[in-house]
Amino acid sequence: MGTRRLSLFVLGLLALLALPAFASAAREPKPLPPAETNTGALEQLPGRLGCLSSGKAAKKTCGQGRALKGAGPGVGSRAIAISPDGRNVYVAASGADAIAVFDRNPVTGALTQPQGKRGCVAAVIGNKGKGDGCGVAIGLLAPNSVAVSPDGRTVYATSRTGSSVTAFHRNRKSGALKQLPPSASGCISGLAIPACTLGRGLKWPDVVVVSPDGKNVYVGDFAGSGVISFSRSAGSGALTQLAGTAGCITEAAAEGCAKGVQMDHIEGMAIDPSGSTVYAAAPFSSAIDILQREPATGALTQATGGSGCIAVEAVSGCAQGYQFAGVNALVVSPKGGNVYATSLTSNSVTMFRPTSAGGLAQPERPQGENIPEGLGDPSGCLVYLRAPGCSLGRAMKAPEGLALAPAGTNLYVTAFETGAMDVLDRNLQTGVVNQKPGERGCLASPEVGGCASGRAVGLTGSVVVSPDGRNVYSTSQESSAVDIFRRIR
Repeated sequence: MGTRRLSLFVLGLLALLALPAFASAAREPKPLPPAETNTGALEQLPGRLGCLSSGKAAKKTCGQGRALKGAGPGVGSRAIAISPDGRNVYVAASGADAIAVFDRNPVTGALTQPQGKRGCVAAVIGNKGKGDGCGVAIGLLAPNSVAVSPDGRTVYATSRTGSSVTAFHRNRKSGALKQLPPSASGCISGLAIPACTLGRGLKWPDVVVVSPDGKNVYVGDFAGSGVISFSRSAGSGALTQLAGTAGCITEAAAEGCAKGVQMDHIEGMAIDPSGSTVYAAAPFSSAIDILQREPATGALTQATGGSGCIAVEAVSGCAQGYQFAGVNALVVSPKGGNVYATSLTSNSVTMFRPTSAGGLAQPERPQGENIPEGLGDPSGCLVYLRAPGCSLGRAMKAPEGLALAPAGTNLYVTAFETGAMDVLDRNLQTGVVNQKPGERGCLASPEVGGCASGRAVGLTGSVVVSPDGRNVYSTSQESSAVDIFRRIR
């Protein structure tokens, strides 16, 4: 499962943080102008409305929730999703082997969890659910990401321990989930789990996304280092893995999969609004893979010659970029003009623009004899603490999740180590992002200086914005909680 490699990855992060700053010969970047508006800033809902928890936080500061243990695990940057109609929020809770279901108040944004099976689904243990009065689900073992189809009919989840992708019918009136039957592949797994369909390339699924036209579902696999492709039934939401090499593209080309380039441990994915391109983040390659999608079949192909990937190091067949080592989450702007990434090792948020050749490029770095290697451009990168050539990002240590406001005016970043929610303004013309000044720019526990104070925000992992732009929701693995914010508009 790559445990040793993951340990080395973490050690590498600590080593990089200990490096001295670049020499004073580095050209100082021009500071970006500060945001002068509160628009997009966050306020946590008051009292127990501001968070729901199934852990200790429910005894003091949060409302009581069920099936939230380990909400939004560190590996899995899409552990929270909201239905297209804005009526329900779904949270993948790895420690509970469950998906928690919440009703959303469209006026206040407050969440309430229905009683009984309507409020959650959880893994089957013997002939019963794991607990919390949840409905039962097969193969939902340590779920880490969740997605809702564009028509709102189906919810999909990936599970690390189950090596699975599970599918649930969503009642569009109540928001309740019911797993699709085995005959409709309600569970597809790389393991021989009873009542699950056997799938190829599924080892440690980490992220799931649905194409904008609803015809396909794509799963990024961490240990399998690849992307698995499924066709989706418009009526039932059932999944069928594409045949032959179209069914998966992996670093090792195992199990009859196509051969990918720089796809070592896929952790994040995003799809262009047009549905023509799938982007995949490979942290062990420090690369973003660019996969072209065939609309008729959903099959993915990776180009050669530099347009199929962009990497931090000079790699044959990839374009070269900067400041996204350990890249782990991706989001695409509403009109497809920009791609944004968080990166664990670089402690950064980076901005990319599609090229005419179908690849990605960053703003060009300054040129000169005394410019150190790796120097960025302040309009293309925002980095925690040490940022030679990049803008400064506050309270952004180990950034994990990403979400854009529907109009594209703000970018929200969750920082796993500081537990902070960072608030960035986005220029609609250039795509450049800049953190709001002062306490408006981040929300965290009182121990984190310079930010507005938040509750139950430890190990913040995933974030989503409501379709109406009124609210932001995030997960806290440390507090086993979902946090609820009002977005100033």
